[in-house]
Amino acid sequence: MKLSHKIPHTPWRATTTWSIRPRMALPLLVGLSIFGVGEGLLVQSRWGATPWTVFAEGVARHAHLSIGWATALISCVVLLAWFPLRERPGFGTLANLVIIAYVLDLTTLVVAVPVSVVMKVAYIVLAVVAIGIGSALYLTTGLGPGPRDGLMTSLHRHLHVSVVYVRLALELSVLVAGWLLGGTVGVGTAVFATTIGFSIGASLQITDRLVRRFSQ
Repeated sequence: MKLSHKIPHTPWRATTTWSIRPRMALPLLVGLSIFGVGEGLLVQSRWGATPWTVFAEGVARHAHLSIGWATALISCVVLLAWFPLRERPGFGTLANLVIIAYVLDLTTLVVAVPVSVVMKVAYIVLAVVAIGIGSALYLTTGLGPGPRDGLMTSLHRHLHVSVVYVRLALELSVLVAGWLLGGTVGVGTAVFATTIGFSIGASLQITDRLVRRFSQ
């Protein structure tokens, strides 16, 4: 499959980051919810999580918070860094902060920790697929970047450094910090890091094809 390297234009794409209408808000909310489920599955696999969630696990351990609340707290702190960088949040930015944290907590409460290796692997695969699909839906709404993505793109513009290197530096920093705080780093972390780009690209490509097919 040829992967998409750009965000496709969709009928639900907003004209501004605060265009809160049902046809734009629904894909956003569904996408963020699916993303949160994916994050939760990765945590429940007990084989490692995404770099930012490893950091949230570490913060949660020391601050006596749930992982969802720790995720929301970290997102709020990241948002504060937007102001000196003159980054403007959108509706999607705030929705990202609230929904992913809530669904992540809910998923870790209702989804059992797998015992068998096969189920752990299944959780990791489903997590990567879910985060890819959720990202594709969320990104195509045009309602503003998530707190971490906004920080990444803003630093890219201000420092004149490739977005690849900015993202790598941010994720390595929070991964190491999370590990030092007691967060779980493992096979799931490595699988996520090496496959999430493909998952998002494939999901964007499928979204583009479906939009083209049904708009004919």
